[in-house]
Amino acid sequence: MAQIDDNYPTPTSISQKSTIALLVKPNPPSPSTNSTPIQSGILDVNLHLGYLGRHLLQGLPARYTSQDASQPWLLFWSLQSLSLLKVELDQGNKQKAAEAILAMQNTTEGGFGGGPGQAAHLLPTYAAVCTLAIVGAPDPSMPNSVSPWTRIDRRALYSLFLSLKQPDGSFRVSSNGEVDVRGVYCLLAVAKLLNLMTEKLVRGTKEWIKGCQTYEGGFASAALSIGEGEWAPLGEAHGGYTFCALAAWVLLELEYPSTSSGLQLNLKNLKRWLVHMQGGEDELYGFRGRTNKLVDGCYSWWIGGCFQLLDKLEGRQNVQEPDCIWNPEGLQEYILFAAQHPAGGLRDKPPKAPDMYHTLYNLAGLSAAQYTCQPANTTSSSAPNSSASSNSPTGSRTASENPSSSQTRVPTLNATDPLFNLTRTHVDAMMSWFREEHRQEF
Repeated sequence: MAQIDDNYPTPTSISQKSTIALLVKPNPPSPSTNSTPIQSGILDVNLHLGYLGRHLLQGLPARYTSQDASQPWLLFWSLQSLSLLKVELDQGNKQKAAEAILAMQNTTEGGFGGGPGQAAHLLPTYAAVCTLAIVGAPDPSMPNSVSPWTRIDRRALYSLFLSLKQPDGSFRVSSNGEVDVRGVYCLLAVAKLLNLMTEKLVRGTKEWIKGCQTYEGGFASAALSIGEGEWAPLGEAHGGYTFCALAAWVLLELEYPSTSSGLQLNLKNLKRWLVHMQGGEDELYGFRGRTNKLVDGCYSWWIGGCFQLLDKLEGRQNVQEPDCIWNPEGLQEYILFAAQHPAGGLRDKPPKAPDMYHTLYNLAGLSAAQYTCQPANTTSSSAPNSSASSNSPTGSRTASENPSSSQTRVPTLNATDPLFNLTRTHVDAMMSWFREEHRQEF
């Protein structure tokens, strides 16, 4: 949607104009021009692997010290980025990553903290379990080896979950912490992966999530009960909260389908809001996270991933080929031309620096754009419009195998499961293992 200039400049309108001026798609290079892959609109896989490798092997820059309480997240952002790029760590580095995560398990409370010795918190617990899903699967070449998954204290984790449960169906993110939909999503995702989902745990949660939906159609951070089944959303609709609310809703629907016709989300308003979060041609079709805000590469996933969640939700209603109501090709344009940084890694938008967070969520958004609007019976291991990719270990590269530098198209990434932002291979392996090893209910 083009910006309408009313000749009354504000800080917001000035920022918007500056952003649009920066988001200029380069002219197609001539055959005689020595253009870089980024200038040609190609995902420069080698460049980004170098960026990720430097951070993993040489350590993070000093500016990351402010994220001392986000150590599981830093590992998850790095390793899931590699997974999307079809790179698999060797067994030695997998073990190092697993040991680093397990050192953050809180043996007193259960769950995981943001670093060794830190208090348990639902958000780093999600990042820790997802990282273990990537690196902790039993090694088939070593039948007597013990998987790091055996060291997750599920009983203590379930007790932690119950201790955080609130009477209205929501959850605190930590002991005496705040309530918001991010924590609810993280708890439900972990409960699904580790076979901890019970009716007792999630009683009333779906009603609370529904209460977070705002008049715009997106979701706020939390909701307050105002009596007689009525809820007041606390704040405006936001892309990150909307993804978490919708993913949490789908997780609950898959486990405990709604039987009440009244307990439904307003999907019409939600779709309308999501579609309006995508910018127009002057913004290279990037996504913003809130109404009247600037586009930002991380919303490639927080908003772009929502369309995959809707496909999953409506696929339960026998929708075989969902209508593509958004522009996935346009989103790829934003990620390839605006989000890639010439020094490696991905970013919010020019001229900002790349970081691990934006690297993952841009790549996840690119994966969502590549696999979206596919028939409901298409498997996640089937590459859209290409036969050259795979979502299985046999299609992975090890870290020592660099992709071809003579790329002529945008390489197809691994598909990521929108419920967890993990590849289907990792999701299936962890869920299957915990179903087999832990059948009992708490």
